[in-house]
Amino acid sequence: MTKLNLHEALKKYFGFNQFKGLQEVVINSILDKKDTFVIMPTGGGKSLCYQLPALVQDGTAIVISPLIALMKNQVDALRGISTNDGIAHVLNSSLNKGEISQVMSDIENGITKLLYVAPESLTKEEYINFLKNQNISFVAIDEAHCISEWGHDFRPEYRNLRSIIERIDDVPIIGLTATATPKVQEDILKNLGISGANTFKASFNRPNLFYEVRPKTKDVDRDIIRFVRKFENKSGIIYCLSRKKVEEIAQVLQVNGIKAIPYHAGLDAKTRAKHQDMFLMEDVDVVVATIAFGMGIDKPDVRFVIHHDIPKSLESYYQETGRAGRDDGEGYCLAFYSYKDIEKLEKFLSGKPVAEQEIGHALLQEVVAYAETSMSRRKFLLHYFGEEFDEVNGEGHDMDDNVRNPKMKIEAKDEVKTLLEVIRDSNQEYKPKEIVNILTGKSNALLKSRKTDQQPFFGCGSGKPGSFWMALIRQILVAGYIHKEIEQYGVLKLTKRSYDFINSPVSFMMTADHDYLKDDDDGIITNTKRGSGGGPDEKLMKLLKDLRKSVGKKLGVPPFAVFQDPSMEDMTLKYPITIEELSNVHGVGDGKAKKYGKEFVELIAKYVEENDIVRPDDLVVKSTGTNSALKLFIIQNTDRKLPLIDIAKSKGLTMDELTKEMERIVYAGTKLNISYSLDDLLDEDQQEDIFEYFMEASTDRIQDALDEFEGDYDEEELRLMRIKFISEVAN
Repeated sequence: MTKLNLHEALKKYFGFNQFKGLQEVVINSILDKKDTFVIMPTGGGKSLCYQLPALVQDGTAIVISPLIALMKNQVDALRGISTNDGIAHVLNSSLNKGEISQVMSDIENGITKLLYVAPESLTKEEYINFLKNQNISFVAIDEAHCISEWGHDFRPEYRNLRSIIERIDDVPIIGLTATATPKVQEDILKNLGISGANTFKASFNRPNLFYEVRPKTKDVDRDIIRFVRKFENKSGIIYCLSRKKVEEIAQVLQVNGIKAIPYHAGLDAKTRAKHQDMFLMEDVDVVVATIAFGMGIDKPDVRFVIHHDIPKSLESYYQETGRAGRDDGEGYCLAFYSYKDIEKLEKFLSGKPVAEQEIGHALLQEVVAYAETSMSRRKFLLHYFGEEFDEVNGEGHDMDDNVRNPKMKIEAKDEVKTLLEVIRDSNQEYKPKEIVNILTGKSNALLKSRKTDQQPFFGCGSGKPGSFWMALIRQILVAGYIHKEIEQYGVLKLTKRSYDFINSPVSFMMTADHDYLKDDDDGIITNTKRGSGGGPDEKLMKLLKDLRKSVGKKLGVPPFAVFQDPSMEDMTLKYPITIEELSNVHGVGDGKAKKYGKEFVELIAKYVEENDIVRPDDLVVKSTGTNSALKLFIIQNTDRKLPLIDIAKSKGLTMDELTKEMERIVYAGTKLNISYSLDDLLDEDQQEDIFEYFMEASTDRIQDALDEFEGDYDEEELRLMRIKFISEVAN
């Protein structure tokens, strides 16, 4: 086929006027019947490299692909460019006998140009025997990194593809991957037996993607919601490592008014397909997923990819972030990082064979290095994939957080020497946490049993906090000065470089942690008109307390029965001006907000306007009510007058924990009937005695009540009576 015809075919089938990047040279290599290896990042137009030559040649091209979703997606797209649906088919376990015979008939009649198969299907004898007798143009192996144990998505069934292909026909093999380190590339070529293949490697640089890593705090849900709200009506993917977390985050987003759905392997195939289609058809904006989602999903306008959990390797990270901005438009890649997540992943590795542990561990250390590095993240990533990058003039050089907000560095030569000496002198038998304890002089049972706390070096680093030493351990781990023992999992060992350093220290610039929460350029407004140190607004607190007192007086209840102090403090931080916003305040809930809220939100709204307060309304994140099942259980079973101790036991709670839950329920405005239980504890006069006390008390503190009654009643009796009081008087 001439060059001109190739351009005509491109226009005819795909509607493009010109090829992108390396597409044309790759296609010519395939048309010349040469073995070909293509390394092209997601969004580079990889699939067109085998689709076009398949369409313009005689025979059927076999495309081996690991995911049914990916195949379905591509087959649908190909059928859209032809009048005959038989142009592309899938051959996998989801087909019935009638559908299989239709596929075979279309191949025999020369209608089918592309046949998508999973590697497992290709091992079936009946398919091998059938394909042997057909005109096969070439075999394309998509996601070829699945062949390598060092790849981020190793699949054992990929290992014997070469021998199966040889049984079918002696045809050119095309391997394609969107991500491969030099080690993985070598693995793929060797395993497929195509060491002499024409190899084409596109640049891994995606200049339109912005990379950011933020510390993962306990408020990570809030951070995600604030971030997603800035991308209103735009598509995004949030990756989590566990199915449970996927469900939780999807729910949190939904209750906060964001159109989101979960996607993970625990959902049935029908639901998964439906959720994927909803995302593609833009019925929802955000899909929260495990890594089961997105491989080969061709949605060009994903505007952000968030990693709630850091992935197991930099290849996974690159592959997943690569789903953003495939149309060359905006693409924001945000990862939340906490070393605890790394430790969790390391724990998963500890049960695996040693060889697998070593690989997993090495890959994880690269992730740590990326998250903690202070150099250009783009330069770091590209270097990992064997590509050099000019961080001054390279395309997209300023598109990451480290370049925009350079981190401070401090000289830590002396501290590194101290740290290495402590590891050496404590016989290289401790994990990082214990080393930090030794440095800071915190003794525990393990250190005592080995008499380490009696050594002269114990506490030699007490001038610095534990967090400093932990950060330094991670950074010298990444720099190769120490390593973690695989066999005695996690124990720190010295390397040759450690001893060289101890004998002759050299400069070690330690990166100061970057405080992302202080960034002003992310469009998040912090409240400048608040009390010092971001604490409660004292002026507003006084006004609210006065109002609470008058409301209590009017209704004949003590002030604390209206709203408790912690709820009022939260109001001075969140400034709720609607009943709905008030119901999100700590310890309030719908019932209480509706019953007492009107005057409070009116007062706050007036205060906000008069004092020109900038409200952090984007910080009001609704919780999903994870405790709602427990709440319902308690309400139902107290209604049934079940003994409280039985209710506690059936949920694995102590009596104290159950009492706390019941307090939470009544303080949020819901009634609870526990009179039946109190009748077994206290007679009528005693109950009346305590009830009257709470009615006249200025505070509901139990300690005050204990002092008042001077030991007549114990804490449990008073707490249960307080629950009855709040329930009957306030709710």
